[in-house]
Amino acid sequence: MASDRKVADDVVIVGAGIIGVCCALSLQELGHKVHIIDKNQPGEATSYGNAGVISPWSCVPQCMPGIWKQVPKWLLDPLGPVRLQWRNFLPAIPWSLQFFANSRLSKLKSISDAMDVLMKDNVNAYKNHLDGTGQENLLRDSWYVNVFRGRSRPDIKDLTWQLRIDHDAPIEFVNAQQLRQIEPAISDEYHSAVILKDQARAFAPGKLCKVLAGKAFRQGAKFSQIELKALQSDSKGSYTLMTSAENIKARQIVLCGGIWSKQLLKPLGVKLPLMAERGYHLEFFNPGVELQHSVQDNEAKIVVSSMETGIRSAGTSELAAVNSPPNYSRAEILKPLTKRLLPGLNTNETQQWMGIRPSFPDNLPVIDRIPGHKGLFGAFGHSHYGLGMAPKTGQLLADMVSGQSTQEIMNPYRIDRFH
Repeated sequence: MASDRKVADDVVIVGAGIIGVCCALSLQELGHKVHIIDKNQPGEATSYGNAGVISPWSCVPQCMPGIWKQVPKWLLDPLGPVRLQWRNFLPAIPWSLQFFANSRLSKLKSISDAMDVLMKDNVNAYKNHLDGTGQENLLRDSWYVNVFRGRSRPDIKDLTWQLRIDHDAPIEFVNAQQLRQIEPAISDEYHSAVILKDQARAFAPGKLCKVLAGKAFRQGAKFSQIELKALQSDSKGSYTLMTSAENIKARQIVLCGGIWSKQLLKPLGVKLPLMAERGYHLEFFNPGVELQHSVQDNEAKIVVSSMETGIRSAGTSELAAVNSPPNYSRAEILKPLTKRLLPGLNTNETQQWMGIRPSFPDNLPVIDRIPGHKGLFGAFGHSHYGLGMAPKTGQLLADMVSGQSTQEIMNPYRIDRFH
C-alpha cells in the first residue's frame, strides 16, 4: 500500500519531457525547489523522437487556410503525411471541426502571433540552459532548408512565407545550383529551396533533454521515476498525487504530462479538446550521407536531419487513441520518401519510433492556472512545436507560479479559451 508523504517540495512537476525540464530550470532561476516525477527517465518519451528543429521562425500553424481541401487526398495516399485510424473517426470529428474553424484568416494572425511569442529567441534560451553542462555542442547552428521538386515552386506571396516574413524571419530563395552547394547530398530532382536562417537543431533531442535535466538535478531538483495514477484535491488547498510507489502531497503542481494531462484533469471536472496526434520517425544508421542543415521536403512534409546516431526522417502524423498499438508502417513509408530526397542514403540499417504529440485544435498549448484549483498549473498541448516552445513556456510558467506574469501575454494560452 502506498504511504503518504509530507509536503516537502515547493513545486511538483509532472512530466520529465523537454517542457517539464525547462519549467524546472526556470522555476529554479526564480528560487523555487522542484521535484519532477515521471514514469520514464527524462527525455525518453515524445521529446526523444522529434526532428530536432529549433527555429525562432516557427510561427506557421498546422491549421492553415484551405488545409481541409488537402486532407482527403492525404488520407487516400499511402505515402501521405496524415493518417486517421477509422475506428477513431467519430471521436475525431469535434476536434477536426474546431481545427478547421481555426484555419480562417480572421483567426490565423492571432494564432501565429501567439506562436511567435513562444518561439522567439529560443536558440539563445537553449544556449543559456546548456551553458556549463559541457554538452553545448548538442545544439548546432543551422538553417531550415525547404526543398521543392516537380511542379511545386516556392512563392514569396505564399502565406506560409509571409507569416514568417511578418515576424522578421531571414528568408532566402535559392535555385538548384545554390541548393546543391548548400546540401550536395540532395537529389537533382529538387530544383529550388527556401532557406530560413539564424536557427539551430538539436543533434540528439533526447540527450539534450537528459543533459538539461541533469543540470536541474545538480541545482537541487529531485526526480522520482514513478507512474502517476491519479490527482486528488482537498478542501485545504493541497493535492495528493497517487503514484505507483507512494502518495505525494503538494501545494503547487505543474502538469507537463502531454496527452496524459487530459486524463489527470478529467476527474477534477476539466474537459479539454486535446488530441493524441502520433508521430513516427525512421532512423538510418551508417547512412553514408550527411546533412549540414535540417531539410524539409515541401511536398512529402517530412523533415530530415543528421543526428548523433545517423540520419533521422520524421514528419508523419496519425490521429489515433492514446492506447492504440503503434502502426509502424507509418514509419516505413519514410524510407522511400527519404531515399528520394537523398539518393546516396544507405537504408539497410534502420530503427522505427513512435511518439504522441498532444495537440489542441488551435495548435497552441495551455500555459495557465487550472480554474477553481489553487496551486495547480498546466503547461501542455504543444502539438508539433514542443522543442521550440519549451524554453519560453518554462519562463512564462515560472513567472505565473511566482505571481509575476502579465495577463495580456498569457491570454492566448488560457485553458478556458475552448469554452
